Amino acid sequence: MVLLRCRNLAICSLNHHFTHCFPSLSSSSSLAVHQHPQNDLLRCNSRIRELLRNRRVEDARSVFEEMAQRNSITWNSMITGYFRNGQVEEAKSLFDNFSGKNIRTWTTMVSGYANNGKLEDARRVFNSMPERNVVSWNAMINGYAKYGDLKSARILFDGMPERDAESWNTMITGYSHCGLLREARELFDQMQNKDIVSWLVMISGYVRSNDHVEAWNMFSKMHHGGVRPDQSIFVVTLSSITGLNSRMLIAILRTVAIKTSFEGDVKVGTAIMNAYTKAGNLELALDFFKIMPQRNEFTWTTIIAALSKSGRLQDAISMYNQAPEKNVPTQTALMTAFAQHGKIHEARRIFEEIKNPNEITWNTMVTGYAQNGMLEEAGMVFRRMPVRNIESWATMISGLSQKGQSEEALNLLAELHRSGMVPNHSTFTSSLYACGNIESLEMGRQIHTLTVKTGCQFNSYVGNGLILMYAKCRNMEDVHQVFNTMRVKDIVSWNTMVSVLSHNGKLVDARTAFEKMPQRDIVSWTAMISGYAQARLGYLAFELFLDMFASGVNPDQSCLTVLLRTCADLGVAKLGKQIHALVFKLGLDFGISISNALIFMYFKCGCKDGFQVFDEMPDHDVVSWNSILDGCAENGFGMKAVELFEQMKSEGTRPDQISFVSILCACSHAGFIDKGWAYFNSMNRDYGIMPLEPHYACMVDLLGRAGHLYSAEDFIKNMPIEPDSIVWKALLGACRIHQNVELGRRVAEKLFQLEPQNSGIYILLSNIYASVGMWKEVGEIRTLMRHRGVRKEPGFSWIQIKHITSYFVNGDKTHDQAEEIFSTLREFVERLKEYGYVPNTHFVLHDIEEEQKENALLYHSEKLAIAYGILNMPDGTSIQIMKNLRICGDCHTFTKFMSKVTEREIIIRDNKRFHHFRDGSCSCGDYW
Repeated sequence: MVLLRCRNLAICSLNHHFTHCFPSLSSSSSLAVHQHPQNDLLRCNSRIRELLRNRRVEDARSVFEEMAQRNSITWNSMITGYFRNGQVEEAKSLFDNFSGKNIRTWTTMVSGYANNGKLEDARRVFNSMPERNVVSWNAMINGYAKYGDLKSARILFDGMPERDAESWNTMITGYSHCGLLREARELFDQMQNKDIVSWLVMISGYVRSNDHVEAWNMFSKMHHGGVRPDQSIFVVTLSSITGLNSRMLIAILRTVAIKTSFEGDVKVGTAIMNAYTKAGNLELALDFFKIMPQRNEFTWTTIIAALSKSGRLQDAISMYNQAPEKNVPTQTALMTAFAQHGKIHEARRIFEEIKNPNEITWNTMVTGYAQNGMLEEAGMVFRRMPVRNIESWATMISGLSQKGQSEEALNLLAELHRSGMVPNHSTFTSSLYACGNIESLEMGRQIHTLTVKTGCQFNSYVGNGLILMYAKCRNMEDVHQVFNTMRVKDIVSWNTMVSVLSHNGKLVDARTAFEKMPQRDIVSWTAMISGYAQARLGYLAFELFLDMFASGVNPDQSCLTVLLRTCADLGVAKLGKQIHALVFKLGLDFGISISNALIFMYFKCGCKDGFQVFDEMPDHDVVSWNSILDGCAENGFGMKAVELFEQMKSEGTRPDQISFVSILCACSHAGFIDKGWAYFNSMNRDYGIMPLEPHYACMVDLLGRAGHLYSAEDFIKNMPIEPDSIVWKALLGACRIHQNVELGRRVAEKLFQLEPQNSGIYILLSNIYASVGMWKEVGEIRTLMRHRGVRKEPGFSWIQIKHITSYFVNGDKTHDQAEEIFSTLREFVERLKEYGYVPNTHFVLHDIEEEQKENALLYHSEKLAIAYGILNMPDGTSIQIMKNLRICGDCHTFTKFMSKVTEREIIIRDNKRFHHFRDGSCSCGDYW
């Protein structure tokens, strides 16, 4: 009885278990299975694998627990399932409890750990394996390669007792994905038995690195070697042709596809059609689409997307209407088209018509709102999603961080982390960008730690994001640490490092990194050139530009924009015009950024060509208007500035804070008091723009220049914000113009408290005293400067002739042509006196005799530069001079007479503005 009872219990248990696995079978079937237990084992193993494929891990574990008999396949399947669902500890627990481990079990653990970024655990298991086969070695190598540790992968690869094609392909793939195509190619060439995967990896690698010529060469080599391309090879090779923009190569590949019976393949056909669209041959794509023997939903979505990206929204809608089936993919494609064209409400209408939208459709709606700046609506859709995948979270976090809502982006990342979902590379990159925006170093460090835990720190995008984040948080030590510990540095990593170093003033380190780069692209050169330009080392920027040009790298719009800004800083219009001509020569598009830079450059160089550039632009943004308004203000075209400002408003461009600074500055330099007040009052009233310190400074300057000094002082006292040194210096400068000692002394005392080491304040007060003959007070100011260790900035002027810049200081006798320059000046002074020029000795700020004062005036640096220009430039050509300080009144009068006598235009740019002297008058109208 006991034996019978035990046997019946076993039968009942087995019947119960089998019925649980397969409830559709009858009890009689259960008896048959009991008679064949091997069938039961096979079916339960199959059921476990099915449940795991559907991510029903707990249900699979229930079947596993109820099984009366298990084999190594059962255990291995469960361990694999746990790893694939990120449940690493559960997988480890099963592994530890499995007494029948075989080589596949051990390899499963190695692969599982590696795929979850736990490379140290994977290596520990690998080292503990009682025996290994080539699959085990490949699993470990694949783990290292997947996470960018190619050094460790190569060491293992070189030490393998035997290799198969997968071993070689794994290493080649690793190198290729990290952009190390030279290393990948070396291994590829060493392979004795290349398979189709080997060729696919190499062609794909070249396509990813944008070396489309080599990708096509690789395909040609494969084809001529007798290897028959498959579907994947055709698709990726068509991608390379897209990069080459060659209709002829598409035709050649179509011929190969026809010969190998692949043109009728729907995926290959769709790729051919896509190649036509990417090469700008949309009509050929449409013709090919019409003759395709087969079309699938991807074909329809591809052609709809191509029409939309080409700006042909109505044609995209028409194509959608022709689709035989309005399924979710085609509906999603039309949603994307509407969103791309700003028709987000039409996209939403399509979305609402879809009965069962999938994750891609939901994400498309979120992306559409985010792309159109409607983050609140994007968030509402995101919250409604029944199931969110990692792309959903990544889209929202990216949208928030890109729109400056950094704290909201980081809060969403925290919510994602709490949900148990693992962030992907895109999510980490966007989150690090958000941290950098708000300089949240602590949060950045936490995200860095999380990238390490998830094994994402070796991804180049994440590594580059870490570098940028630490740089924005001004933590250069961690910048270097991240860069130095990156296992693989792609060109973006190097470019990021060069850019970060150069823009943080570490130009020596940046140049060292630049020289170490294994390869450089236009971004690399531009980053280094930009660093020099930002540091006001324009000559080094142009030297590097010439090196770049000589190496065969052509500049792009970004590079040329930097160079034009550098020309503006140097005041070299001739060089700027050469850059302008280069844009034509290279056939580059005069995009709005280059046009704006040209306007800025021309006006900063005192050249009216900026007006022509502005007039030829098809469209203007607010930067364009601000550039020309600032140019008018700086060059003394006050009335023109007012006309342009009114035109700007009438054309619908809304002025911003910079616009108002420019127009107020123009009114100040032109003496337009009423207009200046009107514009100042309209800022908040009409545009909701609160005036800031620069606007108040312009108003103080406007009132002060006009002689309303005490009104300017009252204006400062009634400011709703605390006045800064810029505001007070504007009033002190006005006191200098109008020789108001009492107010000047009072204002200077305030400035001494704000900027005690600013030499300009002391000099302005000293000049006020000197202008009224208070020489004792002048001496006291100089004594105070010595006591406080304040040094005066020496005044100097410079002129560029034939790319050679010559500098002059007052009374400079060191120049090679000093004698000729002095003699020329003396001769011209005598001639000018005949025309009515009288040296104004009030501008000599030293207590010396009258004759000595005239001599001191004669040898001011700008006069020396003018004489040098007359001696070395052809008659009638204009002379342009730069000066680091404000031009004095006597030099201003002298230059007016010189422009008339010599019949030349003389342009002087001082530290405030341009003065265009022509026919005895100045563009400033003697109001500066």
